[in-house]
Amino acid sequence: MNKIIASIILAVILVLGINKITDIIFYVEKPEKSAYQVASVSTTTTTETTSASSSSGSGEIMALLASANVADGEKVFKKCAACHSIAKGGGNKIGPALWGVLGRQAGSVSDYKYSKAMAAHGKTWSFEEMNSFLIKPRDWIKGTKMSFAGLKSKNDRVAVILYMNEKTDSPLPLQ
Repeated sequence: MNKIIASIILAVILVLGINKITDIIFYVEKPEKSAYQVASVSTTTTTETTSASSSSGSGEIMALLASANVADGEKVFKKCAACHSIAKGGGNKIGPALWGVLGRQAGSVSDYKYSKAMAAHGKTWSFEEMNSFLIKPRDWIKGTKMSFAGLKSKNDRVAVILYMNEKTDSPLPLQ
């Protein structure tokens, strides 16, 4: 028994000793500044998000909607279909059903448990609001449980918004 305990202690001392010796032999100085620098992205994203919510952004989204294609929106919506259904009478999945989402209040599907942030958002889903949300949902509504990264392409966002506007009993006017 003594030999087993002695061999375990010797192994621990040996491992620790080798670790200290290799630190001395292979000493590496830490650089003063990081070799990998990340540019400040948050200022650019913030200005894009705030400009999307401005009144000039509303005119831009309406102009883009006029040139958008519902078929393209249907293709882009396949990214959303993993978590949302858009069929009339379709049930909730991981996310709420999106039939008739444009024109209704955010967080208002009665049989879906929204995050506190989404339930408190309280705005109506207009073209402009949906566009701003789809850029990066977690930045637009802080605390939402929607983990989707967002749609960076304006054309993709506009196409999917047009597609969602078609999937309702009373689409919003495009004027």
